[in-house]
Amino acid sequence: MRLPPKGRARRPRWLGWALVLGLAAVAAGLGMYLSFRPQTARLGRLRAFRSDPAAHADWSIRAGDRCGEAPFLFPTDGLVGFLWGDSFRPGRRHQGLDIFGPDRLGETRVLAAYDGYLTRLPDWRSAVIVRIPDDPLHPGRQIWTYYTHMADALGSSFIDAAFPPGSTEVFVRAGTRLGYQGNYSADPMNPVGMHLHFSIVLDDGRGKFRNELEFANTLDPSPYLGFQVEASQAGDAPAVCPPTQTNVARPGGGG
Repeated sequence: MRLPPKGRARRPRWLGWALVLGLAAVAAGLGMYLSFRPQTARLGRLRAFRSDPAAHADWSIRAGDRCGEAPFLFPTDGLVGFLWGDSFRPGRRHQGLDIFGPDRLGETRVLAAYDGYLTRLPDWRSAVIVRIPDDPLHPGRQIWTYYTHMADALGSSFIDAAFPPGSTEVFVRAGTRLGYQGNYSADPMNPVGMHLHFSIVLDDGRGKFRNELEFANTLDPSPYLGFQVEASQAGDAPAVCPPTQTNVARPGGGG
């Protein structure tokens, strides 16, 4: 009787596909880990800060201060808890900064970061937007700075009385008080943690601001504030201006 020729045993085809799928799953898991790990570190820091802000004052920025020669003032007091580009879920990136104040609801002031023209749409309870006709880093380009969550959970506004609903093109200087941090989310049963959401929004080319909810319509605030707040570059350390570069606001500045 003839024996079959010697050779390597054939590997079942399904085993090859299983190996490919397994490697793909590992790569996807690694990508998600690298994406969410810095945010996880920031979440832990935020919990520590909120439990005892005074013990972690070196993690904070202060309203009205400036980092080096950067054009923008810091818009509020507190910990920069979440950064531009942070990923809270797959496919979504954070369009701005979430800055968590050290005080009670409605007590942490919010200041204009740069000179501009303020608008508050009639149905905006917690937000204002400031048009900056000439981008200080890109002359000739118009940009907008957006400030929100300035109301309590029920929608009682903490925006300064100088800017009632329907305000349009009201000139404000850098350091003008716009309001105070709140926890408004439009859902009274699910308020956010008290903070300011601050973002820089592109113009649509026709003199209007683009939809701030789309990440692609916003700019990295890092060069405007003078320190790193882009999620993929900031690492795990607190997002602050080095103390040697911080230009402290004059007492009484910002209203």
